[in-house]
Amino acid sequence: MTSRSRVALCCLGSGLGAAIIGLAATLSAIAEEPIRIGYSMALTGPLAANGKSALLAQKIWEEDVNAKGGLLGRPVKLIYYDDQSNPSTVPAIYTKLLDVDKVDLVIGGYATNMVAPALPVMMQKKKLFIGLLALAINSKFNYPLYFSVTPTGGPRPEESFSEVFFDVAMQQNPKPQTLAVVGADAEYPRNAADGVRSVAGRHNLKIVYDHFYPPATTDFSPIVRAVAATNPDIVCVLSYPLDTVGMVRAINEIGYKPKMVGCGMVGLQATALKRQLGPLLNGIVNYDFWLPVPTMRFPGVLELIERYQPRARSEGVDPLGYYMAPWGYSQLQVLGQSIEATKSLDDAKLAEYMRSATFSTVVGDIKFGSNGELSKPLVIAVQYHDIKNDDLQPFKDLSVVTVVGPAEHKTGDVIYPYEKAKP
Repeated sequence: MTSRSRVALCCLGSGLGAAIIGLAATLSAIAEEPIRIGYSMALTGPLAANGKSALLAQKIWEEDVNAKGGLLGRPVKLIYYDDQSNPSTVPAIYTKLLDVDKVDLVIGGYATNMVAPALPVMMQKKKLFIGLLALAINSKFNYPLYFSVTPTGGPRPEESFSEVFFDVAMQQNPKPQTLAVVGADAEYPRNAADGVRSVAGRHNLKIVYDHFYPPATTDFSPIVRAVAATNPDIVCVLSYPLDTVGMVRAINEIGYKPKMVGCGMVGLQATALKRQLGPLLNGIVNYDFWLPVPTMRFPGVLELIERYQPRARSEGVDPLGYYMAPWGYSQLQVLGQSIEATKSLDDAKLAEYMRSATFSTVVGDIKFGSNGELSKPLVIAVQYHDIKNDDLQPFKDLSVVTVVGPAEHKTGDVIYPYEKAKP
């Protein structure tokens, strides 16, 4: 070998070594680059109490995953923007997340009204999308990459929201005969109302009042008086938080006492509203999604609540976290378990896995059925009673809250008719 050949070979070896080192450094950098998960969340506006609570639980999930080494050997980073509880802001947020921030994956923010306007963007981009507490929005789209981490499930999710309320009502003596349906003119109440009418039909209930009010309504006394004028046995209210407060106050101020009232009032699950309304809640039967009753203490959920509550006090969010924290955490558990199982961030591969897998979450084992909804609904009905003031402890230990259905989670009987629970 000539001296020139030896020099050339040496240079080649040196260059190859440098290339290998450079490639290793690049792969190492890629491995350390976080998996970015983007979404909108209601951090201001009327849905902020629930949105902030969900976000805190999601931050805890992020910390938990990263403490265990992340996913696919990479840390996880949540990227979120405030949608202001305003559906019109949502499409632009997700467009920015995908086109500007270049996030790896996206999930839905909180509530039907916020998830629905995001779905067309996901369909256009062919992205996996996991909604949070969004009611039956895929029934209009049939998008195969959509999944809903929402207790309303089964083949008719819009019915499962109110089914347990009617099951409780129809077990009473005498059985109710008539029904009033009233709600805000918005995505969730309209979806839920479709289910209410269907369930009422199966129970042979006659609907004597069925109206929607404008979302900007602030005076609910005329609405309650109009309902009372039709003299229904039971009243199903499908309202958002500010409306719920207005409806509860109007019902009490007028002294209206149907046999049973509540059903689909969003907001009563938030501790701040419970304490704000206090004794005005007595007698109301409403939906809920999780409480620390013995039958709902699934693996990991009490540990989550124990970690959530001290931080909630310091961060100024819902101090109990019973409503949003378990479901917000579970939404990301589903995504994380899918990533680990498929060893992939590919949207189509993740969706294919999710269609057949069973997920172990802090709300129990869940499986998805048709249209990406949970295969089995997990809605409970609760009644408020014996509330005397705004003390937090009775809501924390459930001494003023009874689970009245379904049977497997029941902690007591409903007080019926409604007026027996009033002072």
